[in-house]
Amino acid sequence: MSGNKTFTMIKPGAVGNGFIGPILDKITTAGFKIIALRMTQMTKSEAEDFYDVHNERPFYEELVDFMSSGPIVAAVLEKENAVEDFRTLIGATNPDEAAEGTIRKLYAESLGHNAIHGSDSDENAEREIVFHFATKKIFY
Repeated sequence: MSGNKTFTMIKPGAVGNGFIGPILDKITTAGFKIIALRMTQMTKSEAEDFYDVHNERPFYEELVDFMSSGPIVAAVLEKENAVEDFRTLIGATNPDEAAEGTIRKLYAESLGHNAIHGSDSDENAEREIVFHFATKKIFY
Protein backbone atom coordinates (compact mmCIF):
# COMPACT_ATOMS: atom_id res chain seq x y z
CA MET A 1 0.00 0.00 0.00
CA SER A 2 1.31 3.42 -0.95
CA GLY A 3 1.81 6.03 1.74
CA ASN A 4 0.55 9.57 1.76
CA LYS A 5 3.82 11.34 2.68
CA THR A 6 7.03 11.92 0.83
CA PHE A 7 10.17 13.98 1.24
CA THR A 8 11.70 16.47 -1.15
CA MET A 9 14.70 18.70 -1.15
CA ILE A 10 15.29 21.63 -3.50
CA LYS A 11 19.00 21.41 -4.19
CA PRO A 12 21.62 24.20 -3.88
CA GLY A 13 21.72 24.99 -7.61
CA ALA A 14 17.97 25.55 -7.87
CA VAL A 15 17.97 27.56 -4.62
CA GLY A 16 20.86 29.70 -5.86
CA ASN A 17 19.13 30.27 -9.20
CA GLY A 18 16.00 31.59 -7.50
CA PHE A 19 13.71 28.66 -8.31
CA ILE A 20 12.27 28.01 -4.81
CA GLY A 21 9.00 29.82 -5.53
CA PRO A 22 8.31 28.33 -8.95
CA ILE A 23 9.16 24.82 -7.73
CA LEU A 24 6.94 25.09 -4.65
CA ASP A 25 4.15 26.46 -6.83
CA LYS A 26 4.46 23.49 -9.18
CA ILE A 27 4.32 21.13 -6.19
CA THR A 28 1.21 22.67 -4.66
CA THR A 29 -0.52 23.04 -8.05
CA ALA A 30 -0.02 19.27 -8.49
CA GLY A 31 -2.10 18.71 -5.35
CA PHE A 32 0.61 18.18 -2.75
CA LYS A 33 0.13 19.74 0.68
CA ILE A 34 3.33 21.06 2.27
CA ILE A 35 3.20 19.91 5.90
CA ALA A 36 6.77 20.83 6.89
CA LEU A 37 9.28 23.16 5.26
CA ARG A 38 12.70 24.43 6.22
CA MET A 39 15.66 26.09 4.59
CA THR A 40 19.00 24.91 5.85
CA GLN A 41 22.49 24.01 4.70
CA MET A 42 23.81 20.51 5.12
CA THR A 43 27.32 20.07 6.43
CA LYS A 44 29.60 17.78 4.46
CA SER A 45 29.13 15.15 7.16
CA GLU A 46 25.32 15.41 6.95
CA ALA A 47 25.45 15.11 3.16
CA GLU A 48 27.70 12.04 3.49
CA ASP A 49 25.20 10.47 5.89
CA PHE A 50 22.17 11.35 3.79
CA TYR A 51 23.67 9.93 0.58
CA ASP A 52 25.50 7.01 2.23
CA VAL A 53 23.56 4.58 0.03
CA HIS A 54 25.66 5.91 -2.89
CA ASN A 55 29.06 5.81 -1.13
CA GLU A 56 30.45 3.20 -3.55
CA ARG A 57 29.34 5.10 -6.64
CA PRO A 58 31.79 7.22 -8.68
CA PHE A 59 29.63 10.35 -8.33
CA TYR A 60 29.40 10.17 -4.51
CA GLU A 61 32.08 12.77 -3.62
CA GLU A 62 30.83 15.24 -6.23
CA LEU A 63 27.26 14.77 -4.94
CA VAL A 64 28.30 15.33 -1.31
CA ASP A 65 30.32 18.43 -2.24
CA PHE A 66 27.42 19.86 -4.25
CA MET A 67 24.77 19.14 -1.64
CA SER A 68 26.83 20.83 1.08
CA SER A 69 27.79 23.80 -1.13
CA GLY A 70 24.78 26.00 -0.36
CA PRO A 71 21.30 26.18 1.14
CA ILE A 72 18.63 23.59 0.44
CA VAL A 73 14.90 23.65 1.04
CA ALA A 74 13.63 20.46 2.66
CA ALA A 75 9.93 19.65 2.74
CA VAL A 76 7.50 16.97 3.80
CA LEU A 77 4.67 16.61 1.32
CA GLU A 78 1.31 14.93 1.71
CA LYS A 79 -0.93 13.47 -0.98
CA GLU A 80 -2.44 10.09 -1.71
CA ASN A 81 0.17 7.93 -3.48
CA ALA A 82 2.73 10.61 -2.59
CA VAL A 83 6.02 8.93 -3.52
CA GLU A 84 4.98 7.69 -6.95
CA ASP A 85 3.09 10.86 -7.89
CA PHE A 86 5.99 13.05 -6.79
CA ARG A 87 8.53 11.01 -8.75
CA THR A 88 6.36 11.57 -11.83
CA LEU A 89 6.18 15.31 -11.12
CA ILE A 90 9.94 15.75 -10.78
CA GLY A 91 10.87 13.66 -13.83
CA ALA A 92 13.87 11.53 -14.68
CA THR A 93 17.14 12.12 -12.82
CA ASN A 94 18.76 13.16 -16.08
CA PRO A 95 16.96 16.34 -17.15
CA ASP A 96 17.70 15.55 -20.80
CA GLU A 97 15.53 12.44 -20.39
CA ALA A 98 12.85 14.10 -18.21
CA ALA A 99 9.36 14.60 -19.60
CA GLU A 100 8.33 18.07 -20.70
CA GLY A 101 6.87 20.13 -17.87
CA THR A 102 8.54 18.16 -15.08
CA ILE A 103 10.52 20.01 -12.43
CA ARG A 104 13.85 18.62 -13.57
CA LYS A 105 13.15 19.41 -17.22
CA LEU A 106 12.27 22.99 -16.27
CA TYR A 107 14.85 23.80 -13.57
CA ALA A 108 17.81 21.40 -13.65
CA GLU A 109 21.22 22.51 -14.85
CA SER A 110 22.58 19.02 -15.51
CA LEU A 111 22.45 15.40 -14.37
CA GLY A 112 24.60 16.21 -11.33
CA HIS A 113 22.73 19.45 -10.60
CA ASN A 114 19.21 18.18 -11.22
CA ALA A 115 17.34 20.75 -9.08
CA ILE A 116 15.38 18.48 -6.73
CA HIS A 117 15.45 15.28 -4.72
CA GLY A 118 12.41 13.08 -4.22
CA SER A 119 12.13 9.95 -2.10
CA ASP A 120 12.06 6.74 -4.13
CA SER A 121 10.06 4.60 -1.67
CA ASP A 122 7.79 4.96 1.33
CA GLU A 123 10.56 3.56 3.54
CA ASN A 124 13.12 6.06 2.27
CA ALA A 125 10.60 8.89 2.60
CA GLU A 126 10.20 8.10 6.30
CA ARG A 127 13.99 7.85 6.82
CA GLU A 128 14.60 11.12 4.97
CA ILE A 129 11.82 12.94 6.85
CA VAL A 130 13.32 11.83 10.16
CA PHE A 131 16.81 12.83 8.98
CA HIS A 132 15.77 16.39 8.12
CA PHE A 133 12.97 17.08 10.59
CA ALA A 134 12.70 14.81 13.62
CA THR A 135 16.31 15.38 14.69
CA LYS A 136 15.81 19.15 14.41
CA LYS A 137 12.98 19.22 16.97
CA ILE A 138 10.53 20.31 14.30
CA PHE A 139 7.21 18.54 14.35
CA TYR A 140 4.83 17.97 11.47
